[in-house]
Amino acid sequence: MASTLLSVNVLRSLFCVLGCLMTATLIYTIVTDGLPFRKELLIPWMTTTLIDFYIIVVAIAAWIAYKELNLISAVVWIILLVCLGSITTCAYVVVQLFKLSSQEASQDPMYYVLVRYNSKDDIERKRKFSSVVAARIGFTALGCLMLGALIYTLLTDGSPFRTELLIPWMKALLVDFYIHIMAMSVWVIYKESSSLSAFIWIILFICLGSFTVCTYIVIQLFQLSSQDPFYLVLLNSRSRQV
Repeated sequence: MASTLLSVNVLRSLFCVLGCLMTATLIYTIVTDGLPFRKELLIPWMTTTLIDFYIIVVAIAAWIAYKELNLISAVVWIILLVCLGSITTCAYVVVQLFKLSSQEASQDPMYYVLVRYNSKDDIERKRKFSSVVAARIGFTALGCLMLGALIYTLLTDGSPFRTELLIPWMKALLVDFYIHIMAMSVWVIYKESSSLSAFIWIILFICLGSFTVCTYIVIQLFQLSSQDPFYLVLLNSRSRQV
């Protein structure tokens, strides 16, 4: 119990720090380099990185849309996510962590953070439409989009490992992007029973971004039947059996 409560406090602290880091990065970049809404910033690798970033935003938005019972609340959070990126992600995760009761925090905190409270009551309703199949198609398409964008940019603009690409807003975008990767990595550590497997997936996330994230999600979706409720993809095998 003590170790579980400690992990909850560690996650609260981690996402508070990451949210503050991104807020400071955003403010600093606006003050020193102006607003990002300028044509000259849309160099090829910036555009590809934005695609990469917003594919992960789609994945997180799908979780928020499922998690929120109130449609207006879900829409507000998703708009903030699109506009403020990982600042919103960190804020949302911290809010969910602070909503945990002491009993939930001591039992299976990740389960209660990831799923909404009436998930088990919604199983029959969810089976009327196979959201699992729709998600498989959607994330496969997003993964292919990212792979296509990556290959195209490599062929037309060369390697991304060039100093001239590290303009201020690219640096800010990369910080934003990798905070999301860290959030996805926490989920993978929870999902994977093997530390080695989790480590390999996280390295792939860091190197290949949303293409690997989509690949991972699709693999998890294919471990469910088309009749399973969608929320089971969020959980590890132990929590699915509860």
